[in-house]
Amino acid sequence: MEKRVMTDSKRRKSLAAAAAVLGGVLVLSACSDGDKSGAADASSSAQSQAQVDEAAAEKTSKAQISISPKNGASNASINNDAKVSVTDGTLTEVTLTTADGEPVEGEISADGKSWQPTGALKRATVYKLAASAKDADGLEAHENSSFTTVSQANSFIGNFTPEDGSTVGVGMPVSINFNKAITDKAAVQGGISVSSSTGQEVVGHWFNSQRLDFRPDDYWTEGSTVTLKLNLDGVEGAKGVFGVQQKTVTFKIGRNQVSTVDVATKTMTVTQDGRTVKTIPISAGSPENPTYNGRMVISEKFKETRMNGATVGFTDDDGKGEYDIKDVPHAMRLSTSGTFIHGNYWGPDSIFGSANTSHGCVGLNDVKGAGDPNQSAAWLYDHSIVGDVIVVKNSKDKTIAPDNGLNGWNMSWSAWKAGSAV
Repeated sequence: MEKRVMTDSKRRKSLAAAAAVLGGVLVLSACSDGDKSGAADASSSAQSQAQVDEAAAEKTSKAQISISPKNGASNASINNDAKVSVTDGTLTEVTLTTADGEPVEGEISADGKSWQPTGALKRATVYKLAASAKDADGLEAHENSSFTTVSQANSFIGNFTPEDGSTVGVGMPVSINFNKAITDKAAVQGGISVSSSTGQEVVGHWFNSQRLDFRPDDYWTEGSTVTLKLNLDGVEGAKGVFGVQQKTVTFKIGRNQVSTVDVATKTMTVTQDGRTVKTIPISAGSPENPTYNGRMVISEKFKETRMNGATVGFTDDDGKGEYDIKDVPHAMRLSTSGTFIHGNYWGPDSIFGSANTSHGCVGLNDVKGAGDPNQSAAWLYDHSIVGDVIVVKNSKDKTIAPDNGLNGWNMSWSAWKAGSAV
């Protein structure tokens, strides 16, 4: 047998050829099998997704629900913000609850296109709202939202007088005291309107950042109706502080009663609708403590009340009030600082009409207990209403400040209008 020996050169050529053949097989296998499988998977996946999308679209309601406020909103209005509406469908159910589950009543409109609460929401409260609707094919749509109403720290209200449905005298202004300082006075005043059934021009005047009064040039017309509208919901009165009130108030103006106190003659003349109905002897402020001059409006009435001098600066050396009378009869307030027109049972009958002896108030003869209707103070009390005007003249004191009580009548019309922000 012939022995054959393979040289190194031949061995290398043989191995290279074998590797080339194997490599070709491997490459051919990878390209052929891999391309066919990948293309098939991608085509199948795309076709499957398209079918799913098409099927889903066929089963989706066309109804589009919109909820206000937006989900996560804070400082939402307690009156107007909570709303639901739908297009291409009708609402079937809307529920609004607090975070604790307390339900809020609301109504879906007759056409099924909108919903809103039937009353105001609470301040600083988290609410959850869920809405459902159907389209023409009966397919349902659902939306959910959660929001927080404006907090007390971020809201303001205006406490107003007179009260809704009341009857007041011709001098009664509309006076609004806000519980927070207002920096955007124009925005707030723009959300308030006051009108008279007689068409009198009514203008607002800011006394400070928290008080806004409204009145006409002259007294209200007797027998008229005055309407106050507060549309302050959502109005930004100061940075980050919003109004929450949406209210309409009406009140009636009674007969025209104006009573004039003449400090020099120590008498008071009462007129109704321009006709004198009674003349009453009075005792006004003493020379040391004179009564303010000017036009003053009765703001409160008390059949009996306590008057303590210490509360208005009249004190003895021991710091106690120069007077402390716990049952002053038939008292009617004329100023914030403590001016009243009231009954006086502790002074002798002789002072009325002849001497001014009070600490600044106007006193009329009366009895202890306010039980005698024939007394002068009782008559005036019974024939007066909040808003009647008391005019004081010929006193040695200055004219009362317009913002000391409801006494803006002591300001000229031009000065009054200059205090308007709109």
